[in-house]
Amino acid sequence: MMKELKSRIQYAMSWIRRQPPKVKAFLAVVSAMTVLVFLRVIVHDKEYLFLASEAVHATGISVLIYKLTKERTCAGLSLKTQELTALYLGVRLYCSFVMEFGLHTLLDSAAFFTTLWVIYMIRLKLRATYMEDKDNFVIYYVIVEPFTAHYVFALGIARFLNCAHWILEVLDTRGGLLTALGYGTYGLWPFMVILSEIIQTFILADFCYYYVQSLMGGQLVLRLPSGVV
Repeated sequence: MMKELKSRIQYAMSWIRRQPPKVKAFLAVVSAMTVLVFLRVIVHDKEYLFLASEAVHATGISVLIYKLTKERTCAGLSLKTQELTALYLGVRLYCSFVMEFGLHTLLDSAAFFTTLWVIYMIRLKLRATYMEDKDNFVIYYVIVEPFTAHYVFALGIARFLNCAHWILEVLDTRGGLLTALGYGTYGLWPFMVILSEIIQTFILADFCYYYVQSLMGGQLVLRLPSGVV
């Protein structure tokens, strides 16, 4: 049963890989919308999506912390993308302070400060292992070793769940969330957070596709097409 399912998944992914970029983009959008509809039906409290997102993120960052502290190498990590992630988390944390101070704020703070710690490790403690010449502002390189691949995949799933949380909250409030802070400067923050979640989700979607493809092929090291980078 599992062998047959694996074979079907491999066939489907092989078919998708042969399609032109526009078809792939269309399939990605349709798949995302299908999952959103499914989540809206089965998840009644949208806070569970947020908590699931943070749990997956925490799992991914734990793998990354293990890599940096035990293996003493940051090879395969993009410093520029970590800094961009810290900026994004900083904006989200500020929005969390402005909109509501609660569990969201505490979990966002944990994600923000652990990302700052990763930046500190890459910049200072493990600088000698940083591949600066290959860091072209993407979150991965052409060949990604297992720990980095697991971390980025977890990050992609976390971003999608958080994106789903915000989108479904907007739908449930009939757009009220977007105007919760009024129409002035502060009113832009909810829109900016949701837009950043959507952008990050689509950026990481391509990586997640190749990650699953590599796992189905039994590979421990993720090899990406040169055009992906």
